[in-house]
Amino acid sequence: MSFTREDILRSAKEQNVRFIRLQFTDLLGTIKNVEIPISQLEKALDNKMMFDGSSIEGYVRIEESDMYLFPDLDTWMIFPWITENRVARLICDIYMPDGTPFAGDPRGILKRCLKEAEEMGFTAMNVGPEPEFFLFKTDEKGEATMELNDQGGYFDLAPTDLGENCRREIVLTLEEMGFEIEASHHEVAPGQHEIDFKYANAIKAADQIQTFKLVVKTVARQHGLHASFMPKPLFGVNGSGMHCHQSLFQGKTNAFYDESDKLGLSTTARHYMAGLLRHARAYAVITNPTVNSYKRLVPGYEAPVYVAWSASNRSPMIRIPASRGLSTRVEVRNPDPAANPYLALAVMLMAGLDGIKNKTQLPAPTDRNIYVMTEEERLDEGIPSLPANLKEGLNELLRNEVICDALGDHALAHFYELKEIEWDMYRTQVHQWERDQYLTLY
Repeated sequence: MSFTREDILRSAKEQNVRFIRLQFTDLLGTIKNVEIPISQLEKALDNKMMFDGSSIEGYVRIEESDMYLFPDLDTWMIFPWITENRVARLICDIYMPDGTPFAGDPRGILKRCLKEAEEMGFTAMNVGPEPEFFLFKTDEKGEATMELNDQGGYFDLAPTDLGENCRREIVLTLEEMGFEIEASHHEVAPGQHEIDFKYANAIKAADQIQTFKLVVKTVARQHGLHASFMPKPLFGVNGSGMHCHQSLFQGKTNAFYDESDKLGLSTTARHYMAGLLRHARAYAVITNPTVNSYKRLVPGYEAPVYVAWSASNRSPMIRIPASRGLSTRVEVRNPDPAANPYLALAVMLMAGLDGIKNKTQLPAPTDRNIYVMTEEERLDEGIPSLPANLKEGLNELLRNEVICDALGDHALAHFYELKEIEWDMYRTQVHQWERDQYLTLY
């Protein structure tokens, strides 16, 4: 839905909005906001609200801290769970004092990449994300525990699925906020859930992922639960992914569809997939950005560990869903919900565009179950694995010019620095597993 300045001012007055959250996202994907009273709304709509960028992960140094919030008027939304002193939000782009876009703004980075796609003739990148999450019980202090709220499995229902009521309220809240919900169900692991919403253009899809996380956590808290988008919170069960269905459009035409092709895939789609596969090991650290992400990317738990594609099985990293025509799309299965959605979509887009530019040839599909193949068989088939850990992913990133350029110098340098610190903290920490294994043995 599109809003004008007048629409927003009228809506705020009619709905008795008292506060507005000017939201944006830091480099690590965390939602940040500056909350202003209704008296400052017109100033915000004039792009005159300033904040301290030096306090935000991956932004700027203290000597260059002044930055401006430019609200995207189409993101105006009133939170339905606050009935008194109502609160609305506007998602913002970040600008420098000289009026130029801030190079390290994740939303701005995605916009820049979409501009390159537009220059190649693609008017839209449509994305249908599938973020999964776990529901844990909270203790008497409201803190998260490791106790799951149910022991349900894939597509189970109440009474086995005790998260059903919470999930239903999440769906109703999302619909009230303008989401078109397509499905909601229990996932494979106990306490694990998925809610699918309709695809949108890349910017809106990334905005929706951030809003989705906020709603899920807020409603879960009202049910005495803690919602976690941690990729692998529990050993021995499936982790949480965020499969991203994506397609490129030229006007109203799906550039990925060709009815004359055996699989209904255009040459553009094949080159795009070839780019995704070629650069997968480099962008994995963006789509799977935490130490914990790589605990999910292991064989045996349905996670896409292997860089391959297929239209007939789910073991490769890329799958082609059965729908054709306008619904023809590529499903990239390795991203997880810890990813910054703006950066994740940006690097996947640029990987795919690089494949189109260079007419990269798509390897043959892998229609066998890769999980049962030996390492020798995988090597013979030319199927590499995704990085095994965060450090390996960082090394792959630095070796890839296409993905580095997609991020830009500012975001690349700060992201790498933050993730190097994360890896060193993990690498030097003594974990409970080590004490259990070695304390009495040696």
